[in-house]
This record gives sequence, C-alpha cells and structure tokens, in this order.
Amino acid sequence: MASAPWDTVPSHDTYFVLVTGANSGIGYGIGERLIDEFLLTRSLSAHVVLIPTTRTAKKSRETVEGLRRHAREFAETSDILRSRAGPDYDPRDTTRRVHILSVQLDLCDFLTIRHVADELIRGTLTGLVGSNAEDVDFFALLVDVKIPRLDSVIFNAGIGGWTGLAWGKMAHNILTKGLVQATTWPTFKASIAGHVVNPLAKAPKADKGEDVLLGEVFCANVLGHHLLAHALLPLLHRPVDSDLPRGRIIWESSVEPVWDCLSLADFQAIKTPAAYESSKRLTDVLCLSSSLPATQPYVKAYLQNPAAPNTPATTPPKIYLTHPGVVQTTLFPVNAFMFFWYRIVLYVARWLGSPWHVITAYAGACAPVWLALQEQGALDAAQAERVKWGSSNDRAGDCRVKKTEVEGWGWEGRVEGPDGAKGVLRRGVGRKSGAADLTEERRVEFEALGAKVWRELERLRIEWEDRIAKA
Repeated sequence: MASAPWDTVPSHDTYFVLVTGANSGIGYGIGERLIDEFLLTRSLSAHVVLIPTTRTAKKSRETVEGLRRHAREFAETSDILRSRAGPDYDPRDTTRRVHILSVQLDLCDFLTIRHVADELIRGTLTGLVGSNAEDVDFFALLVDVKIPRLDSVIFNAGIGGWTGLAWGKMAHNILTKGLVQATTWPTFKASIAGHVVNPLAKAPKADKGEDVLLGEVFCANVLGHHLLAHALLPLLHRPVDSDLPRGRIIWESSVEPVWDCLSLADFQAIKTPAAYESSKRLTDVLCLSSSLPATQPYVKAYLQNPAAPNTPATTPPKIYLTHPGVVQTTLFPVNAFMFFWYRIVLYVARWLGSPWHVITAYAGACAPVWLALQEQGALDAAQAERVKWGSSNDRAGDCRVKKTEVEGWGWEGRVEGPDGAKGVLRRGVGRKSGAADLTEERRVEFEALGAKVWRELERLRIEWEDRIAKA
C-alpha cells in the first residue's frame, strides 16, 4: 500500500465522498458541483477525495477524465479561488487537492456491491491516468491508496423503467392541470410493469428459481442502495470521541413520488406501471421515518457496524433525503427532436413561476451537495433528517435549497404553523395542486408505514446478504 497525498493532512481537512451513478446526468453534475463548492468553501489546504461509481471500466475512465478536466478549468478560471490565494496563485496547487478514484458498481448485480465494499474497506484503489499529458502536472498520481473513511455517500444511481410518452395522457394532463403542474407531477410517462432481474445471475452458484427475481427498478433504486449502505458502514461509523462530523447517507428521491402498489408486499417486485415513482415514495418513507420511535428497532439493527457488531462505542451515520428538482436528463427515453422541445417546455415552466424546474444537472446537484458539505451543527439545528431537501430556483435560475412537501408528512413531520420563509422558499410556492394539509392522524399513519417499510427492507437485507454470502 502506497502513501496517499491526504495521509499527512489533518483529518478535518480531508473529505471523502462516494456518488453512485456518476458517469452522466445528475450524478456527474453532483461531482462537478461538489468539487467547485468544496474548493470555494473549505480551507486552501483541504483535500477532497471523490469516488464516482459507474457500471464499466470505460465509463469510469471517461468520468475521471471529465471531472479532472472540469476541476482544472475551474481552478484556472475562478476569480474567487484566485482572490483567496493571493497574487502567487497557481491552479496546480488547487487541483492537486482534488482526487478522483472510480469503482465499478451495478446495483442490479449484488456481487458488485460486495466487491466494491471489500475494495473500499479492506483493499486499495489506483487512480486512472488521464489521456491529457497535463494531468501529470495538475493531479497527484494515486497508486494503491487506502480510503480511511467515507464522510458522505450520495445515492443517485437509478433506473426509470420508462418506454416513452403516452401522448393522450400528456395532452389531458396539460389541459386539465396546467403546464407547471403537468411537468412537475406528470402522469403521462409510459413504462413496463413487472420487469424483473436476478441480482445473483453472475454468481458461480447462481439460483435460477423464481424466488431470486426482483423488480429491476426496485432493485436499482432501493434495495441495491440499502445493501450498499450497510456494507459500507465500517467506513461511515465514527469513534465516539472523534471530532469529525457523523457520516452521512444521502438518498436521492424525486419531486414526484407516488404510491401505486396494490399492497406493501408488492413493492418487492414493483408490480405497477409507476415503478419509478413508487420506488421514490419508498425512498421518502424510508428516510423520513428513520429517526422516528416506531422504526428504531429496525434502524438501529441496520446501522450497527457489521465490522464490530458487539461494540457500541462508535457513532453511526445519519440518513438524509434530497431530490434534484425537474432536470432534463437522458434517463427518460425521447428522440433528439423531442429532447430539444422538452427543454423549451421546462424553461417555460420556470418562467411561469415553478421553483422546481432547475433543468440542468449542475443545478439539480444543488441540494445533495449542500447536504454533503453543510456543517453538522447546522444540519442538526434544522433537524435536517426530518426534511426532504430539494434543488430549486427562481425565474432567473438562481439555485437554492428548498424544503419539499411529502404526502402524509408535510414539510417537517409536524402540523405546520405560520410560514416565515420568503420568496421562492415559501411553502406554498411549487406546491402540488390538491395537496392536503398534514394532520396528526396522517402523521401517525406515516410513522406506521415507515415501520412496515423498515421491517420489510430489513427482512430483505438479511435474506439477500445470506444469499450473497453463499453465492
């Protein structure tokens, strides 16, 4: 194992973050924005270690090279960085504090989850050499370096499961609800229900039976991440006497979750035409209920450090929830002509006053990056684990983080009093039409649903960890 550039840097001046699905779209935007905001807000000696996951080595190489190129351009062109460092500013001193190491992860292949966890916890990583010769001058060479901890993991990867647009529904949606509501909470996306995968299909002892099949969208969007977070707990736990902030598990939801399953049991296969939206509703319930009394028996068991199951002298990570707003990405399959007009429609919706139409991946990264880099004291004071934090903007496109209403939970899990926010951050701005105000009865129902979701996910985790161990 070789020494790493951050080995001689104080722990409080280093930051380690893993982002899933980071080779394109919002995940790539998170990588770009996290580099920028880290460099702008942390000390001039601080190092950031970014670990984007992709599904292939080729995508990892392209992602690392692209993020390095972005870091180099930002270091060379940022007036703020130049003014902070003074007249002797050298962009290379900045980029040498940015380290990008990629691993391959397929959330529908549970063997890769085990491999990534082993690689990060017990193994070493080697940085990819860029094709640009300037990389040698601008970035430190990383060979067989050890990752000592993870400060944040951002769960961005996912599958939409859509096949296209239902044109009749789209016209009806826009005519009856208006453009802003229709493009924020669309009901016209066509998808295939019941598409399943075998997440252990590549195992040497692969079981081909029906009981190993999972809904593909559920597997990629929910259970795969749930398994990954538990596997990475040794890197996310902190000694009780540590001065470092708690580890953070940041789940990315969407602005449009719905529960479209016939019963709670159906979510394992997501037997519904709205598989993506239902998976995001599960994400909302999972995260927002994680600090509630009814879920604690399951949450405490889940967050117990598997590397030291009988040692309580560590502090577990906290779970947070975010969404990127409405972003134009290739996750939704439309041709180039429709892709162009879709972008125009999104801008029109923003000009009409929607706070959620942030449109670009970089803007959509506003909320998850804020959660990753915000001071722990500020998050604790805001009880941030009880809020769904969304990326939003005003008509001019200025980004900010906005609390988001969740069905059955409200904005903060309590019956709301007067709204003290102003402008685009007011609760009523961007609210779904027909949304019902939270009552104490509905909040209790939400907590009960949270306990059911946690119980079922923990059952599945234990079952699948046993299958993985035997594979």
